[in-house]
Amino acid sequence: MSAILRAIPKISRSSGVIASTRSQINNQLRYQLHLRATYASSSYPPHMIIGMPALSPTMAQGNLAVWTKKEGDSLSPGEVIAEVETDKAQMDFEFQDEGFLAKILVPEGTKDIPVNKPIAVYVEEENDVPAFKDFKLDEVTGSTSNGSNDNTAKQQKEDGNEASKKLEDKSEEKPKSKPKSKKTTATTDKDATVNTSRIIASPLAKTIALENGIALKNMKGSGPHGRIVKADVMEFLEKNKNAPSSSTSSGGPTLSVSSTATSTSYEDMEISNMRKIIGDRLLQSTQSIPSYIISSKISVSKLLKLRKSLNSTANDKYKLSINDILIKAITVAAKRVPDANAYWMPDGKNIIRRFKNVDVSVAVATPTGLLTPIVKNADSKGLSTISKEVKELVKRAKINKLNPDEFQGGTICISNMGMNDAISMFTSIINPPQSTILAIGTVERVPVEDVTTENGFSFDDTMNITGTFDHRTIDGAKAAEFMKELKTVIENPLELLL
Repeated sequence: MSAILRAIPKISRSSGVIASTRSQINNQLRYQLHLRATYASSSYPPHMIIGMPALSPTMAQGNLAVWTKKEGDSLSPGEVIAEVETDKAQMDFEFQDEGFLAKILVPEGTKDIPVNKPIAVYVEEENDVPAFKDFKLDEVTGSTSNGSNDNTAKQQKEDGNEASKKLEDKSEEKPKSKPKSKKTTATTDKDATVNTSRIIASPLAKTIALENGIALKNMKGSGPHGRIVKADVMEFLEKNKNAPSSSTSSGGPTLSVSSTATSTSYEDMEISNMRKIIGDRLLQSTQSIPSYIISSKISVSKLLKLRKSLNSTANDKYKLSINDILIKAITVAAKRVPDANAYWMPDGKNIIRRFKNVDVSVAVATPTGLLTPIVKNADSKGLSTISKEVKELVKRAKINKLNPDEFQGGTICISNMGMNDAISMFTSIINPPQSTILAIGTVERVPVEDVTTENGFSFDDTMNITGTFDHRTIDGAKAAEFMKELKTVIENPLELLL
C-alpha cells in the first residue's frame, strides 16, 4: 500500500496538493489500487500499472513528449521518468518509488492521452522485467474481471467490474487508432524502427534554440536516447559563432522554398497543446464577455524620479522596474474601487465575487505561448518583495517551470509592452473569470505648456494605460473611477505609502 501511495505523480515540486486536484488524485489512486490487486493475481509477476498523471488542475488529457527512461532502467524516488505536455506547459513527471521500468505501453510523441490511462508497467524486482517483454493490457482484462467476481464482496465486485470495463474500453480504442499511426509511427511491440523525424530535446534546450534561431534537427544530442540538452546547444553556438555565412546551410532554420519562382514558400508548425488552450480561452473571452475600453494618458515623471532615487540607494539589494511600481499602484486603485478586482461567476453559484486581497497576474511572453504568473497578495507586499517575485516568476515561466497554482487564478491582470518603444498604446483581452486587464504602453517624452519657462513649455514623461473591463461586473462609471484613482497614484507615487 505504501509503495502505491508513493507512486502518485508529484506536481513539479509544489508545496502541497491544491484542493482542485485532490479529487483527481484520489480517483487515480483508487484506479491504481484496483490495477495493482488485479494484475498481481494474473500470470505475470507482481507489478503496478503507471497511469497518465494529472499535472495541473484543469488537465483532462495530455501529450507524452519524451520518455527519459527506457525499459529495464532502474527508478529512484523523485526521478523524472517522462516529460508531459499539459494544457499549460511541458512538465516533468517525477516517480516516487524504487524499482524498474518493465514495459512502456505508450510511445513518446503520443498525443491526447486521457488522465489515468495506463502508460507503463513498473516492478520492484529487476528479475521480473523480462517477463513483461510482450505484455499487453488486452491479454489480462478478461481473466482479471472473472477473478474479481469470485473473490470480492458485492461493493468490491462493482468497483472491479467498473475498472475492468474502463480497461476493456481502452484496449478496444488501441486497435482503432493503429491504422492512423501505421503510416507515420512505429509501435514498440512489433517494430523496433526508430522514428528519426522526431526531435528529442529538453525544454531549456528548446528555449535557447528558439532564442538563437537554431534548427535542432541538425544537432546531435548527448543525453539519454540521443536527447538534446543545454550543453549540446551551447556547444553548437560556440562552434558556429565565427561562421555566420554557413549558418543557413548547416545550422540555421530553413523554409520549404519551391524550385519555381511563382510558388510560395512557407513553414508549417504544429499547434501545441498550450497554444490550442490559449486560442480557445481567448476566443471564449472575446465571444462571451461584453467588454469595453477606457484609456488614460498618465504622467510618470515623478514615478521615474522615485524609481531612480530608490535604485541609487539599493546597494544591489534590489533593482526596481517601472512595472514593479505599476503593479503596486494597481493594487492601491483596486482596493479603492473593488468592482475592478472581481470575478463573474454565473455557473452554479450565480454570483459576482469581489476580492479583498489583490493577486496581480503578470502577462509574460514565452517561446511556447503566453503565461500569467501571479504576484499573490501584492497589496500587502513592498516594492522590493514584488520586484524579486516578478523576476523569479518570469525566469521560471520562460523555461516552463511554473507550478499550476503559480499561474492559474489571479484577481486582476497587467500586460506591459512598454519595453518596446514602438508601442504607444494597445488593448488586451480579459482573462476570465477576471474583470479587468491593464495594457501598458511605452514612456514618451512630450512637450507641455509651462508659463514659468522662457519658451513657455517644458517636457514631461507620459504613458498610455488602457483598461479593458467586463461590463457585467463593473459599469463604465466605476471603471472610469478606477482609472482616475490609478492615474492619481501613479502621478503622485508617494500615495503608495498610505
